[in-house]
Amino acid sequence: MDFEYSERVKDLQQRLNAFMDEHVYPNERRFTAEVAEGDRWQPTKVVEELKNKAKAAGLWNLFLPESAHGAGLSNIEYAPLCEIMGRVPWAPEVFNCNAPDTGNMEVLTRYGTPEQQQRWLKPLLAGEIRSCFAMTEPDVASSDATNISSAIVRDGDEYVINGRKWWSSGANDPRCAIFIFMGKSDPDNASRHSQQSMILVPRDTPGLKILRHLPVFGYDDAPHGHGEVLFENVRVPVSNMLLGEGRGFEIAQGRLGPGRIHHCMRLIGLAERALEYLCKRALARTAFGKPIAAQTVTLERIAEARIQIDQCRLLTLNAAYMMDTVGNKIAAKQIAMIKVAAPLMACQVIDWAIQVHGGGGVSDDFPLAYAYAQARTLRLADGPDEVHRNQIGKLELARHIKH
Repeated sequence: MDFEYSERVKDLQQRLNAFMDEHVYPNERRFTAEVAEGDRWQPTKVVEELKNKAKAAGLWNLFLPESAHGAGLSNIEYAPLCEIMGRVPWAPEVFNCNAPDTGNMEVLTRYGTPEQQQRWLKPLLAGEIRSCFAMTEPDVASSDATNISSAIVRDGDEYVINGRKWWSSGANDPRCAIFIFMGKSDPDNASRHSQQSMILVPRDTPGLKILRHLPVFGYDDAPHGHGEVLFENVRVPVSNMLLGEGRGFEIAQGRLGPGRIHHCMRLIGLAERALEYLCKRALARTAFGKPIAAQTVTLERIAEARIQIDQCRLLTLNAAYMMDTVGNKIAAKQIAMIKVAAPLMACQVIDWAIQVHGGGGVSDDFPLAYAYAQARTLRLADGPDEVHRNQIGKLELARHIKH
């Protein structure tokens, strides 16, 4: 693979960094203050203002590879840009490159009918609405998605949906207008991977009820959040089915591959910023007669952080390159590898940064505690480490069994 970024990517990197310097970093405290004012679950003014500026700057919908709707960037071209956005947790929304909307837009782009795209994809691409992906369930081990027990039952020209979901990202956002729901439409099918389907459920459909928001390590992630949602005799038209009955796993694999690597790209940016905080704090503080930066343990941690970040960046670029050249299915091992490595790396680097900040590191005076909560969550989101490790191990063994 060629490690040199194209001139177009270099230009976008420069413009994106300039935008972050001028508009995002200076507004971090404003964002926090706006969320704390009044109803936490209302969109912030600062993000809505910056979205318009990002559109005007041509930094919008960068994530869609080879699509007329986006910038037409490949995965490997998007990687360094996604990393820059990931340095501030709320920044991706400014550029309409935020989860779960990116994954949902990719689903609608690849698998949606023209009517579904007109109704839901168009306003999502414009940043006018937000969306939710409802897959995980509280009553089963959802790390094995074949356990999902929510029901999708056909009744004439409608499907009737019943089930309870949680960790449904974006469900609490008042702009959330559409859910992509995964459930069983054919529970008796001999193939466990053909029992599931995905279907579109508008937020205002009768029977859909948000039960509560779910904090992560005490952070509610407002105004985005994660919700527990009840679907009770929810009826939607047959035309809301995505791709066809029994093709839920096919859609999930098409969606989760890019979604997983996007998380890793953003985590690299988050870890880079944590390392910057670590270095600046270590240089500014003195303990036991010399700067903390001069303590051997600190130097070792800085060195190890740099090594781990660069290792993960190269793993991510390799996975992105393979996705672009041989497809997501063949690149499954590389995607799984980085999905294990990047959250572990970010957790470690952020933890070292917290440690050098002392008591300040676990407070909200610095962004490190929240960054750690995010990174730790991503060892579970889009499949826990254990599932990915099992997949990597099986794929590696398969190479030797064949011989």
